Amino acid sequence: MIRRQPEITIPEMAEALGKSTRAIEMQLAKLKQSGKVQRVGPAKGGRWEIIEGGDE
Repeated sequence: MIRRQPEITIPEMAEALGKSTRAIEMQLAKLKQSGKVQRVGPAKGGRWEIIEGGDE
């Protein structure tokens, strides 16, 4: 989902996956901590980046 639309928001991900925004936040925190994704730019108008070599 992030690869197809890097500007996707947490609420958009939650709606698409049928999960709560908190559930998405917790999963993204795990991915950030493991170095698989990072947020680039401000909270509004930023984008997600998948770190090369990271698993999907």
